[in-house]
Amino acid sequence: MNFSDFLALASHWSARAFLLVFGALLLDLMQRRVLKRLLRRVQDRTKNLWDDSVVASVRTPLSLLIWVLGISFAAESAQVDPENYLFTLVPALRGLGVITAFAWFMILLVKNGESAYLETERSGEAAVDRATVNAFAKLLRISIFITAGLVALQNIGFSISGVLAFGGIGGLAVGLAAKDLLANFFGTLMLFLDRPFVVGDWIRSPDKEIEGTVEHISWRLTRIRTFDKRPLYVPNAIFSIIAVENPSRMTHRRIYETLGIRYEDASKMEAITAAVEEMLRSHPGIDSSQTLMVNFTSYASSSLDFFIYTFTKTTDWAQFHKVKQDVLLRVNAIIADHGAEIAFPTSTLHLSEGSNAAAPFSANRQSE
Repeated sequence: MNFSDFLALASHWSARAFLLVFGALLLDLMQRRVLKRLLRRVQDRTKNLWDDSVVASVRTPLSLLIWVLGISFAAESAQVDPENYLFTLVPALRGLGVITAFAWFMILLVKNGESAYLETERSGEAAVDRATVNAFAKLLRISIFITAGLVALQNIGFSISGVLAFGGIGGLAVGLAAKDLLANFFGTLMLFLDRPFVVGDWIRSPDKEIEGTVEHISWRLTRIRTFDKRPLYVPNAIFSIIAVENPSRMTHRRIYETLGIRYEDASKMEAITAAVEEMLRSHPGIDSSQTLMVNFTSYASSSLDFFIYTFTKTTDWAQFHKVKQDVLLRVNAIIADHGAEIAFPTSTLHLSEGSNAAAPFSANRQSE
């Protein structure tokens, strides 16, 4: 090949390479304008946040894909010497670029989808557990990274079966060395799947001295703020072997009180219990559709006892005590209205006939 033939060939492939790069530039500019208008349209005309996430996620990875394909095809068109080692790398590099663009799109889609899902909580459209959403978003991103890495290794000529075999042996060794860490990890997965509690719930365990408000759930620990404002860090593996109560999810709070009147007021017991029950059924803070009982229950040592068993509509701790206080004050008023009195512990002492006392007397003794 003489010099003139080389110049002709060079001008030929350079023109093709220029056209391919220029075409990639035009295509990139076009897709940016189209997707920008499309994003503005879906944001203005639809309330669904998912289409916004897809359009916003595809813009940058699509630009990368266009430039990777344009430059790689331009490089192949410029291949004057077929035996040049650099040109043999072009297909592999193009494959890596395509894999990177697709993985980038998936990661952005997960990120934007996570934001869109959490946006539904702020707008009040759905109840969303932020910890669960964040955890699954992290798992998806890790899965995308691992899958993209394996496909990239296969693309450049590495054997995935060997990598997987090595990973299996290494995973077994790591699992034996860090079994507690893995136990906490799988404990966290169970928390996110079963959702016995979420951030903000008040929980307690009858098996352990654990009680407080959940502040944060990580992949290893759950941070609980106790009622004396101390942070309590509990490994997540613990929650798979203990019972956990979640008072935050109760539907009602219970009022269960026993009161007593004097023995001399025995004839008024039936009227008092009936009046108390009627008061409870008409009380605005009591849910009368739940179990409601007011009954004479026992002959105590110094009183006739009856009990109140009912449920409040509210589950708020402070509001519950206000309702309970009002109920107890109304019960006290009902007892007084019927001419009776609330009993207190008493004992009667009888003196023998030879004593100086003229008659038996009653001595009140307050219980300690």
